[in-house]
Amino acid sequence: MKTNLLIIIILTLGLLDGCAVTNPHPMDMTQAVQNASSKADHEALAEHYEAAAAEMQVKVDEHKKLLAQYDAKSYLYGKQAGDLKAHCGRLISIYESAVEANLSMARMHRLM
Repeated sequence: MKTNLLIIIILTLGLLDGCAVTNPHPMDMTQAVQNASSKADHEALAEHYEAAAAEMQVKVDEHKKLLAQYDAKSYLYGKQAGDLKAHCGRLISIYESAVEANLSMARMHRLM
């Protein structure tokens, strides 16, 4: 019983960490995009967007592992198993969209 409770606590903390707000764009992106005039500026923006995409891909991978855990051992989570699976699935979708958007922006800046 104590082991199950410990597992649930650890996974809950992992979920909370996964839901933490991150700032993928620490700089003022509007200003940076508006001021980009040289090839080097656009290259720097492309690299920034690629780095943001890589961070989001890490989140996708983390949540896919959690989802696999929920699928494999749903009996550990009782009635919440379905909610946890849905939550992970939604986060995976959101992060995958962010990866695509950031890579698209990087491609556009590389063409400029």
